[in-house]
Amino acid sequence: MILETINFAGSLCFLLYGMKLMSDGIQKSAGQKLQAALAFMTGNRFVGLLTGCILTMIIQSSGATTVMLVSFVNAGLVSVTQAIGVIFGANIGTTVTGWIVALGSSFEIKDYAIPIFGLGYLLYIIKKFKKREGFWLAIMGFGMLFFGLGGLSDFFAVPEVKSFVIHFIDIVNDFGFISYAIGLFIGIILTALIHSSSAMSAIVIGMAVAMSKEGNASLQELEEFWRFGAVMIIGSSVGSTVDAILAAIGANANARRTAAVHVLFNVATVIIALIFFRPFISFVELVSPGHNIVFRIAMLNTAFKVMGTVIFIPFVNQISKFVSILIKDDKIPENTVYKLEFNERMAIESPEGCVFRAQNEVKIFSDKVAQMFDELQAGFSDFKPDFAENGYKIIVNLEDYCDQMNEQITQYLVRCTHLHLSNEAKDNTALMMQLIAEMEAMADGCLNIAYQLKKAIEKEMVFDQEDFDRLLPYFELARQLMYFIYKNVAQIQRLTPEQFQFASELEQQIDDERIALKKLARHRLESGSNVRSELLYMDIIRQIEKIGDRCFDAAGELR
Repeated sequence: MILETINFAGSLCFLLYGMKLMSDGIQKSAGQKLQAALAFMTGNRFVGLLTGCILTMIIQSSGATTVMLVSFVNAGLVSVTQAIGVIFGANIGTTVTGWIVALGSSFEIKDYAIPIFGLGYLLYIIKKFKKREGFWLAIMGFGMLFFGLGGLSDFFAVPEVKSFVIHFIDIVNDFGFISYAIGLFIGIILTALIHSSSAMSAIVIGMAVAMSKEGNASLQELEEFWRFGAVMIIGSSVGSTVDAILAAIGANANARRTAAVHVLFNVATVIIALIFFRPFISFVELVSPGHNIVFRIAMLNTAFKVMGTVIFIPFVNQISKFVSILIKDDKIPENTVYKLEFNERMAIESPEGCVFRAQNEVKIFSDKVAQMFDELQAGFSDFKPDFAENGYKIIVNLEDYCDQMNEQITQYLVRCTHLHLSNEAKDNTALMMQLIAEMEAMADGCLNIAYQLKKAIEKEMVFDQEDFDRLLPYFELARQLMYFIYKNVAQIQRLTPEQFQFASELEQQIDDERIALKKLARHRLESGSNVRSELLYMDIIRQIEKIGDRCFDAAGELR
């Protein structure tokens, strides 16, 4: 019996790792498109529902979907209301694993495990197919999943194990309604321990496969197991919320609200299913093919999740308001302090999601630099003491914030480089590290110009209006180049040859204008103009030209 127990543990590990390998492989193969879909395909509750369902069916992990979702809500990419539909969809999508197991029960699933794994590994190591390595990893995971399921089925087919299961269920059934509580508790605890409701459903279905083989159990024993297994499947829905809870620890109020929605929805659905347990079971028996308890359990899992969604989908807005009351807003939003936490749970469940999160932070970084440009333009346009008193302080605070972002995003990206990423994600990580260095230099340049402008205003320096008017279009050229780059940085989007040519032309215009303005300044100096004013004027020209160079360097990185 000790050997059988060890085999059970090993089979379970094969199952869990196979599911993990499938999820990682598919995510790596799809690159960051899946994360982009989750972040942007949440326009309304039904689109969110469909997104969550399809995404979870693809990556075979509602835990990964939920962890990504909580992280994206924390980053402000998705609202709590939008997240609710995705949560509902993820719960439905995760039931596809049960159907894979149930359909595989009609043949010796274990016999196909090694050939599938071998095929995946062979294609994985051949250099010619290296670009699709994520897909081959998913095939290897599929083979390991089959091997683990076969091992579980063999374990439950052992006479001693089968007798123990039947005897245990007989004893528990004598407790009446309490037997449901016991099954529910087992489902919750086991799912929380293995972090996978899909794996839990696979275990229950594996038990059903072993017991439903001819001569292994009587019809009455199968019926008793069917009801007890149904309660365990229902309980697994609550245990699966552990990933969302862990992902929300230390997150902002909206992320905690998203995790709360996941917990409350699953708990409420379980309570409703238990209240109407008998009619619900009868309905599942009615719609299931034949008297096969394997398909009954798979059908129950899907019907249970669909039922909860149908009941609660009309009340998305009310649920959002309820969790907003339940979890109060963060007390003091500190806008001057930047904090970027590396989500360890996401790094495990969805490493590609970490890179996508970083992209959003780079976008915020570029927003801050754009704000500095806007403040500077206002200062050049007015040239009044108000800039020295207020505008300059705003730019100083923004530059300090950019310094914090540069340091923390760089640290975050360095940690991302150690994750198992697709080639696309690796390229984006390297690109982002280069881009934030350029943007930080732009922020420094804006601060230098702001200081020079503040000094000129405070010392009441006088510039020829015509000369100062020429400075504004010069700065506007740099601003245009910066905003052109900014739009592409926000999406980590490569420049086409035509776009790069446009950036080159803008940069050349900046260089030409710098030369012309410096000639004018030198000419005024030779004519006896105020030395201090002219030197300051030339320094501002030089600083603006430096920013233009940084913008063009960023364009080169995006090329």
